[in-house]
Amino acid sequence: MKLYNTATKKLETFKPISNEVVKIYTCGPTVYSSPHIGNFASYIYWDLLIRTLIANGYKVNRVMNMTDVGHLTSDGDDGEDKLEKGARKENKTVWEVADFYINEFMDSFHALNLLEPEKICRATDYVKEDMAAVDAMIKNGFTYETADGIYFDTAKFADYAKFANLDLENLKAGARVEFSNEKRNPSDFAVWKFIQPGEKHAMRWDYLGRPGYPGWHLECSTIINAELGEPIDIHTGGIDHIPVHHTNEIAQTYAISGKALANYWLHCNFINIDGQRIAKSTGNIYTLADLAERGFSPLDYKLWVLQGHFQGDRNFTFEGLDAAKNRRLNWKNRIAMELQHPQKTDGKISEKLLEALNNNLNSAEAFAIIDNTTEISLDDWRNIDSLFGLKLIEETPDISDEYKALIKDREAARAAKDWQKSDDIRHELELKGITIKDTPDGSIWQYLK
Repeated sequence: MKLYNTATKKLETFKPISNEVVKIYTCGPTVYSSPHIGNFASYIYWDLLIRTLIANGYKVNRVMNMTDVGHLTSDGDDGEDKLEKGARKENKTVWEVADFYINEFMDSFHALNLLEPEKICRATDYVKEDMAAVDAMIKNGFTYETADGIYFDTAKFADYAKFANLDLENLKAGARVEFSNEKRNPSDFAVWKFIQPGEKHAMRWDYLGRPGYPGWHLECSTIINAELGEPIDIHTGGIDHIPVHHTNEIAQTYAISGKALANYWLHCNFINIDGQRIAKSTGNIYTLADLAERGFSPLDYKLWVLQGHFQGDRNFTFEGLDAAKNRRLNWKNRIAMELQHPQKTDGKISEKLLEALNNNLNSAEAFAIIDNTTEISLDDWRNIDSLFGLKLIEETPDISDEYKALIKDREAARAAKDWQKSDDIRHELELKGITIKDTPDGSIWQYLK
């Protein structure tokens, strides 16, 4: 199995730390608003990663976080906490906002038939661990204190710029002095924020004799340390995490424990919509509920995502989604054909599919193999469902005895040249979502949607 490793900038053969279990961490959502379809692309790609590892015989222990505190408006250290902003907008408490959007996220997660991580961790459940981590960084000489928090001194970590190939000299030259005259380096970041006098911040914990809350980047390091232990095998996230969030995670973990955080880093690219970045300002934010209103299943969208590569630039259009829906329907009707005329194959397609996925999760190549293979048995279709989680078998049940009787009545009507009755039965079946194709071998039923 080969994976592109952001840390080394090359395709590498995957070698787990232990033959017992593969340790994986996925950066989860900040739960302050409804997730859009672009947010879910990464979780679809990482679901494919997990399913491919399982198909290769690995056992997986995956942890995912839920950011319910500390993520400021920017990925730096300025602005308002996103949960606080969401709570004010919706006239709810921050806890109510977090609970609501965690539930909404997980509903969509399950609708996409994504394998749930072994553990899902809320950031607010690890604040004691955050404090212990900051204690360790202070003790090890990696931090300094300002009026608004405890900051990580990136100059103390020699490899800070390495992961993202950062140009720290130009960053320093272009820094705005007014941003924070207490920061020693523009790349320094808060590991703990102090709540200022008069500042309303509902989520607060006393630390170093003052109320405050953990910096956003800290939670992932502490959750990994508590639940998996460093180093882990694979850390996943979006490419937007590379220059700031993941770079800071690596620095923090080294400062706390002296260890590397992960051996393999996988990052997925963005989903654009009609050629534009997804943003409220452009009005191109769609949720799974929005797609459902237009007649698309979450699994139609999942298939659309998997038609491309996790590292590739993707452009979403409804025309493209419609084509993915039709592709999925075609596959379901190939299963329907198998239900009516079972055939045995040698299972080699399953080997070919896994070979494609083992080449850096190349699901597009795997889908082409499915399209270009004429004979696929039900066992192979079950394996396809195991690899991609598209519920093709589950959503293609055999038709009822009542429908089968109607098809026989129609065949009898056709034999008697009673074309009106034949058409009436066809119409009746179409109203029930079933269409009939007449072939030299008899009538074949298929699903209309």
